[in-house]
Amino acid sequence: MNLFGKKSYVSIDGGERSRKNDKRHKKAEPSIPDGMWIKCNTCKAIIYKKEVTEYKLCPNCDAHFRMSPAERIAVTCDEGSFQELDVKMRPKNPMDYPDYEEVVSKAQKKSGIREAVVTGECKIHGQAVVLAIMDSHFMMGSMGSVVGEKVTRAVEYATKKRLPIIIFTTSGGARMQEGIISLMQMAKVSEALGRHDEAGLLYVTVLTDPTTGGVTASFAMLGDIILSEPKALIGFAGQRVIQGTIHQQLPEGFQRAEFQLEHGFVDRIVHREKLRDELGMILRLHNSSESEGME
Repeated sequence: MNLFGKKSYVSIDGGERSRKNDKRHKKAEPSIPDGMWIKCNTCKAIIYKKEVTEYKLCPNCDAHFRMSPAERIAVTCDEGSFQELDVKMRPKNPMDYPDYEEVVSKAQKKSGIREAVVTGECKIHGQAVVLAIMDSHFMMGSMGSVVGEKVTRAVEYATKKRLPIIIFTTSGGARMQEGIISLMQMAKVSEALGRHDEAGLLYVTVLTDPTTGGVTASFAMLGDIILSEPKALIGFAGQRVIQGTIHQQLPEGFQRAEFQLEHGFVDRIVHREKLRDELGMILRLHNSSESEGME
């Protein structure tokens, strides 16, 4: 054995090679930049990101990926028509929850927005409407005091302007860091929607994946018309929690949009590429009937 020669070692395939050769081998390996590929959680396929269109659909199985409010606005509203409301509202820490400010700051950096909902007025096929768009990228769309306040203000704005309102829901439920104050938002938003309904105005809900917890238990299911994207998860408690409570096996897919449609909780499932036209038609019919009623 030559103790003074080049060092060598055994690689995992059992062969020997020098460290120098190994460094050359590593340099020759291709480098793939981050963010070029995404994985579909439905079909498990690895997808080249440029193959995903503005509608955020899996090119392999047509699964609907989660969208940000900006992406939703781009495929829903008439170009340049969206005017955001309550832009500067941001959460505080009403319950003095430890490190809550830090959690919120991370969520803001990750999502690019101040809170888990964006509200505003826009036009869809020329029809004026108020939108509220929840974002699962911000603390899983959890409903805190600012989310409830912004949605309530959007509903009240729509009532004052005599406009329809559309709410795109996605949420993991109430925000635990805000305790009872978070739960209060369920009643507050529902009451505002009640006044909007008494004024004879239209409320459309679009349920997206996932819509769960307190949002489902309140304003998500109060729409005059309830639409859903395909295969969206819709429910209050999780499947394992329910099974553990009732001690019964639940049907496969019982919390998916298709099951909810079959059992009357959803009016129609609409593919994302057709959703803008569907909403435009609903708004046009509503505005026509309202005009006839005023004559």
